[in-house]
Amino acid sequence: MTLLKHIKFFESLKTTLLLTVALLVVFTGMVVSQLVIQNYSSSLLAGAIARAESIAHKLALDVTDEILINDLVAVQKMLDDQLKSEPSVSYLFIMNNKKVLVHTFSDGIPINLVNINITQNKMEKNVVKVVSEQKERFIDISWPIFEGKSGMLRLGISEKSFQDKVSLLRLEMTLITFGVLIIFLFLSHFFISRLLQPLITLTNSVKNIDEKNLDIRVEVRGRAEVNKLAIAYNAMLDRISDYTKKLKDYNLRLNQKNKDLDRAHSQLMTTFSITQKIAALPDLKMICSFLIKTLQDIVECNNMAMLIFNNDEKIPYLATETDFFALKIETYDSLFIKANHIDKMVILKTDEIIDLPLPEKFKTTQRMAIFPFHHHMQVLGTVFITCPGDCICVKTEMDVIHLILKQTSGAIHRALEHEKEIQGLKNHIDKVAGYGDMVGKDPKIQVIYKLIEDVAPTDATVLIQGESGTGKEMIAKAIHATSGRSKNPFIVINCSAYPATLLESELFGHEMGAFTGALHRKIGRFEQASGGSVFLDEIGEISPSAQTMLLRVLQSQKIERIGGDKSIKVDTRVLAATNRNLLDEVKAGRFREDLYYRLNVIPINLPTLRERRNDIPLLANYFLKRYAMEQGKNNDQIDIEAMRLLLEYNWPGNIRELENSIEHAVALSKSEKIFISDLPSFLTENISQQTKKKTKTIIENEEKLIRQALEDFNWNKTAAASYLGISRSTLYEKLKKYEILSLEALNI
Repeated sequence: MTLLKHIKFFESLKTTLLLTVALLVVFTGMVVSQLVIQNYSSSLLAGAIARAESIAHKLALDVTDEILINDLVAVQKMLDDQLKSEPSVSYLFIMNNKKVLVHTFSDGIPINLVNINITQNKMEKNVVKVVSEQKERFIDISWPIFEGKSGMLRLGISEKSFQDKVSLLRLEMTLITFGVLIIFLFLSHFFISRLLQPLITLTNSVKNIDEKNLDIRVEVRGRAEVNKLAIAYNAMLDRISDYTKKLKDYNLRLNQKNKDLDRAHSQLMTTFSITQKIAALPDLKMICSFLIKTLQDIVECNNMAMLIFNNDEKIPYLATETDFFALKIETYDSLFIKANHIDKMVILKTDEIIDLPLPEKFKTTQRMAIFPFHHHMQVLGTVFITCPGDCICVKTEMDVIHLILKQTSGAIHRALEHEKEIQGLKNHIDKVAGYGDMVGKDPKIQVIYKLIEDVAPTDATVLIQGESGTGKEMIAKAIHATSGRSKNPFIVINCSAYPATLLESELFGHEMGAFTGALHRKIGRFEQASGGSVFLDEIGEISPSAQTMLLRVLQSQKIERIGGDKSIKVDTRVLAATNRNLLDEVKAGRFREDLYYRLNVIPINLPTLRERRNDIPLLANYFLKRYAMEQGKNNDQIDIEAMRLLLEYNWPGNIRELENSIEHAVALSKSEKIFISDLPSFLTENISQQTKKKTKTIIENEEKLIRQALEDFNWNKTAAASYLGISRSTLYEKLKKYEILSLEALNI
């Protein structure tokens, strides 16, 4: 031993251990065992591959016919049976044209496995080794089916079975080696004990080192190998410490990314939820209000508004949480240009905010965030968020707002287009609700509007008949205004306002000295209206002589002044009106029959106001606005009870009486609403009188309705019962009750 200390060769722990242990164990145990194990493993592997190829070959032949007839159920059964009968087989599947036809995987075939063993030559088999994500090793065999025409059979055999056998052999060899090692260790115990003492000391020094104490360094003195081991161990601790720090930092970043991903997912789901809720909202106002409330829950600054551009009519709409109104048209250009030049969210400062034509409450902020949103590359609107001085906008919140606006812009655009359509329909209805200065949308008056359009372009004489106050003069004005004579005079003559002698002079004029008081020549109304139209109101009041002269004008378009001796050619269209029944006047001999037929070329019979009660609210509100404006009042609504009273009244004076009643109410009203107390007192008195005069009972009305239905359907009782909404048996009961008999039953 003393001699060994002085020999440097034996100072090395590695050399000593190799001489005492490695030469005896490694060369006699490990080398031999590795060779045996390698040979044994190779033979097992070759046998497993041969067995697998045999199985694949047989199975490929068995499934060929079933695949050719596309009986995949039978193929699947064969694979399942093979898998059960052959424990060494781990999986089976068949591919054709890169498509898996059948397989034996319970949880679905792994995608990566499909692409591993694909050969270019479909007629050749192929064997590869694969390792699963769970570190399991398999032998994968690709075998052509029907020379590859019916696909490829893929078979996998786990190496675990023969790996276990190899492990068992390795264990046996290890035990043999261990036995030999014990013998050598017993012989070299004295030497190894002294050599391992420094290692024991090193082990004791590092026992207390763990993940929390990576800064501890070991200091062991011994042979060169022990010193090197201590140095290497300390270096390893340094590397582990650095790696641990990096791993912690990586985990922190990974956690943050996961949080960001969760937040993004939550934002996306929120956006989808918002889109679904918006789809159920009926109009643009509610959509904007909902969006604003949603955005207020996201950002800290809750003072916000939405600006929507109606690009067709150049109108900007401003929406808040509770209001929705149009801004002035002249503000459209500046707001649209500002929004159109912004691609993403920007923050405006005080001077920029003041320049925007927004309501004053949005100009008192120090900063304002603007979020434009688009539809098909065209700016649709913006969201304004006013920020106080201490507000700090979070970027993630801004991104969420941008995402929500991007997802909902389509719904906003559809709602805006829907609003345009509704407004267009309202405008159309408003147009249909009147004609010129006339107001009304009842079908009866709509027929009159259409008749005016048809008659106006012609020069045909028009006779307008209707009760006083139904608007006969307005019809005449509308005909003249729509005709080709609209730029020429429209002369109105109230025939009942003149005595018979003066009416003729008024209509046709007179020469100087034609009668007492005729001090100069006078041009008649027909001459004054030459090229235009003359409206003869109350035509039923004119004298027989005036009727004769008027008949000549209609026949020849010529007049003679009273006291004159020559005919004067006139180009005048005659529009006449009367509240009498001229046909009855003709029968009574008070009106010329030939003149009646000359005037009645185009008859227009105006309905009374009680025949078009649906127009009463329309007319009442029209007169309310007109007289409220004339009298400088702010009346804008009629109370429900007052409107009900207007609807129940019979209006013998028709529209003129309604107009006077509304003017009376506006003059007396003390509030923005018109109440019953503001209306003329005769309305309530007449309503009560009319109620007392209603003598027809429900029974009488029912009998009349049944008789009318039977007559309309030519006494077809089935059709009449269907029209009345009752059964045929019920109709027979009613007929018996009211003793209603058909014409055949009466022998008429």
